[in-house]
Amino acid sequence: MSPKLKNASILATGAMILSILAGAGGSGAAAESLSPVVINQEPTPQIIIQPVETDTVPAPKADSADVQLPVTEPRATNLAALVSAQPQPAELSRELTCLAGAVYFEAKSESLVGQLAVGRVVVARSKSGRFPESYCGVVYQPSQFSFVRGGGMPAIPKASRDWKEAVAIAQIAHAGTWQSPAEGALFFHAAYVSPGWRLKRLARIDNHVFYR
Repeated sequence: MSPKLKNASILATGAMILSILAGAGGSGAAAESLSPVVINQEPTPQIIIQPVETDTVPAPKADSADVQLPVTEPRATNLAALVSAQPQPAELSRELTCLAGAVYFEAKSESLVGQLAVGRVVVARSKSGRFPESYCGVVYQPSQFSFVRGGGMPAIPKASRDWKEAVAIAQIAHAGTWQSPAEGALFFHAAYVSPGWRLKRLARIDNHVFYR
């Protein structure tokens, strides 16, 4: 082969190689564009919501003293607590005065349970149909209560603790918010006497015996 032909052949071969290399590079870029692209992303930060601190002062909780409970249903775990929870009215109705008077004169020296038992007798009589239908009618019925004299009660020291306790017991007896151990009794007498009544004995409480 002549030198000219040899040089031409070398040039043609070189040009062919360059063309092949150029084509290969282009097809690689196109293939890469069809492949999934992986992007190094930073991890997604977690969002934590913190309470916002403000200068607002929380509203105070309601004081139990502000809660108005029904007078007839004060909450108590025992009779003494129930007595303490009763209001002391500035003026007492005539009927409650008669009921409290019976409690005071018949049982002021007794326990709270004994006082309540007496009060509930007056209430039970007024509902029985066998006695007057009012507390005052029951209390002032002739020959029933020995403390009644001349159709009235003796004077009562209204500022005394015994009277205030009797008023509280009268309210409880009237509302029926505490059950007496002698519930349903219509009669009672002092334990030191024996009248020989042919009645159903319910209980002895302090110095009184109760019957129905």
